[in-house]
Amino acid sequence: MSETIDLTADGGVLKTVIRRAKDDATAPSDSLPVVDVHYEGTLAENGEVFDTTHEDNSVFSFEIGEGTVIKAWDIAVKTMKVGEIARITCKPEYAYGAAGSPPEIPPDANLIFEVELVACRPRKGSSVESVSEEKARLEELKKQREIAAAAKEEEKRKRVEAKAAAAARVQAKLEAKKGKGKKAK
Repeated sequence: MSETIDLTADGGVLKTVIRRAKDDATAPSDSLPVVDVHYEGTLAENGEVFDTTHEDNSVFSFEIGEGTVIKAWDIAVKTMKVGEIARITCKPEYAYGAAGSPPEIPPDANLIFEVELVACRPRKGSSVESVSEEKARLEELKKQREIAAAAKEEEKRKRVEAKAAAAARVQAKLEAKKGKGKKAK
């Protein structure tokens, strides 16, 4: 049997890998936060199944870190890779707590889930490509703004120089006229 890992350092969420994923398998990440899982949940006290996706071969989807599932799942599933199956044992404070989830889950119940991570995907409306494309687009816009700002500065410098040159020419013409006026007398 595989080793059991204490993911919370207080025994609150324990993970035992039943089937390892391939080494190059995808894991949840900031760009792939939505996960699809197959699971079966049982009461640790008596082994009674209280929920499963195996009966109808469905998947359950959620976004990691959004608090839409019990804490144990947010903690454990983010440590998994696609294809991995793990047994997640959780204390009540990482599951449904003192309230339980009647009628299936009694108060202060320790729970065991067998979870298979089926897939990781980007949030709806985004994709890995669109995230990297957006970053590239923003970098390009930043460069364009810097180039435009430098061009404006250069234009301003040229206008100041042109004004100074024009003022110098006017001054020179005035000086020349004054000089001609004195010679005529």
